[in-house]
Amino acid sequence: MTTQQPSEVAGNDERRTIPSRIKSFSRRGGRMVRQYENVLEKYGSRFIIDLPAGDTPTTISTDAQVDLTTEFGREAPLVVEIGPGSGEQMVFFAKAHPEWNILAIEAWHPGVARCIAHAVKADVWNIRLIEGDAAQVLPIVFGLASAGIDDPNQVAALAGIIDEHHPNASNPRADMLWTFFPDPWRKARHRKRRLVAEPFAGIAAGLLAQGGLWRLATDWDDYAWQMRDTVESSPLFDNLHVRERPDENDPEPERGGFAPRPKERLMTRFEQRGIEAGRTIHDITARRNTIGAMPVRPASSSLRNEETQTQISDETPHRNSSLKGK
Repeated sequence: MTTQQPSEVAGNDERRTIPSRIKSFSRRGGRMVRQYENVLEKYGSRFIIDLPAGDTPTTISTDAQVDLTTEFGREAPLVVEIGPGSGEQMVFFAKAHPEWNILAIEAWHPGVARCIAHAVKADVWNIRLIEGDAAQVLPIVFGLASAGIDDPNQVAALAGIIDEHHPNASNPRADMLWTFFPDPWRKARHRKRRLVAEPFAGIAAGLLAQGGLWRLATDWDDYAWQMRDTVESSPLFDNLHVRERPDENDPEPERGGFAPRPKERLMTRFEQRGIEAGRTIHDITARRNTIGAMPVRPASSSLRNEETQTQISDETPHRNSSLKGK
């Protein structure tokens, strides 16, 4: 495990004087219908990890403490999903793989309610949600040295480093991270807001275990090139499909670097609309390498085998236990 005290890299005073952070998502408004309000009232406490709020909307307190093993009621392989929307993908996976824990980070309050409604309808209980901006929430939840830092240059400089003194540093690392169809911020002047860039790659590296997979997908071409470039420029990740599936529309048409569609990724309504609009879907799969990574846990060691990376199989070792709140 790579650990470092925050003071070794950035002083506390410097952290408090950083200007407002860049949000990587667009707020979707609208009132929440009574159906979803009822779902939250009845089931919210079973699914939502309720953390103290931060100083601005969609943030959590930098002092927030969470024990993921306690929240899930067991130790198990962990998937983290960013922006699950209505929860189609995570519920599909959770239903098929009850031996896994799924942690979703969703900034849209009605989206949290819809995810819970979908999970309840499917009778799956191995899901937990945190409401907030993933770029701010995840470093805190996983005790990274970049927790509480807004400046993207400082966040990038702390790539993959865990703060050994952070109360959340002992949380288990994830076996998979899903970043499926993040906001593409289509206008050139807004592209600095895109989530998948060098600073977030460092956060992804810090929350993934050695051998863990970062799966990405987009239906926006120039974001696909950016995702590929971000993964391949990071010393903490290995692109598992270098030079594969080149695209003639790529500024570097012979370069490739794109993965086959993972069998565990559901065709959602959002993706289907993109295909109907004539857009190309690009997948990328990166593996967290050994540079400064926490050791892989026995429960997820088979992820190092590329054959099991493209399809989660019944041969994946896991620990069974009952779920809290069921």
